[in-house]
Amino acid sequence: MEVRADTYLWAIRMYKSRTLASEAIKGGKVKLDGDNFKPSHIVKIGEHYTLTIGDTKKVVEVTALIEKRGNFELAQKHYKDHSPPQTKQEKLDSVFFNSNVKRLKGSGRPTKKDRRDMNDFGSL
Repeated sequence: MEVRADTYLWAIRMYKSRTLASEAIKGGKVKLDGDNFKPSHIVKIGEHYTLTIGDTKKVVEVTALIEKRGNFELAQKHYKDHSPPQTKQEKLDSVFFNSNVKRLKGSGRPTKKDRRDMNDFGSL
């Protein structure tokens, strides 16, 4: 059986669609033993693919060939994951929400109670 690289990566559930897998290969996000290759490359058992998905790197070894996408348990039987363990990244402080900013009561927009009081004042 011959399976294209983009079809294989889609079938083992590394990408949501074959198109995304093909674009990742063309864009250099997937390497075969450290080298670029075409999406039409025929997958062979024992090859190592290095995938860069966002900030994470995955290293996948082909253990069996599959061309149809199945459930996760079935897909796991067709590859071996040699990915390095993920390190917990430091959480950066948000630029948008600064918890150190204090707003004095009464400054800024009126509260719901303030608006009700203003409406009551205007109706007298």
